[in-house]
Amino acid sequence: MPFSSDTKSEFELFRTNKVIPKVIEEEILKALSFYPELTTTPISFVFKQNIKKSVMQAQPDVKIILKGKRAYNINISALFKLTTTAIPIHQIPKDIMIGWIGHELGHIMDYENRNIAGIIRFGLGYVFSTTYLRKAEKTADTYAVNHGLGWYILQTKNFILNHADLSEKYKSKIARLYLSPDDIVEQVRILELQQIKAKEQS
Repeated sequence: MPFSSDTKSEFELFRTNKVIPKVIEEEILKALSFYPELTTTPISFVFKQNIKKSVMQAQPDVKIILKGKRAYNINISALFKLTTTAIPIHQIPKDIMIGWIGHELGHIMDYENRNIAGIIRFGLGYVFSTTYLRKAEKTADTYAVNHGLGWYILQTKNFILNHADLSEKYKSKIARLYLSPDDIVEQVRILELQQIKAKEQS
């Protein structure tokens, strides 16, 4: 369902310094709304024809980072590849897209909390160490959950793990490297308890 005019104006703030494909702008703006810290952070959401082993990738813009500034790209596969076919990525359910983008924004939060040397170490660790890769993916999931995207992350995870037409190799990778649905439910429960406790103390 498209944004109403009122909802559209509510989300306009999160368009600042962003490059957003029209076809998925609602999902992107919704995901961004959970990350007020990134309101003015330059982020380009870019469709790619072929992203190896991934559906989306959040990456620092190296040319900008080396100048001492911050900018990021979130590369998005134009096609959602299934075992025997593929569909345009924008045809997956909106809530799943919001969760997926929310996870990638979690990576950007992780980058934002690192200096340039830390970002370089992150890149090397991500490529060459499975242990580091697992930690990075779980950290991104945790950022998303802690920013209120727990339900979306859970929906995305279940969508992947229970999808009959996704390869078992890809589902195995997701199960191995990312927070499990049970982990997400537990993190959401802990977050809710913390929020209740904070309200009682205020």
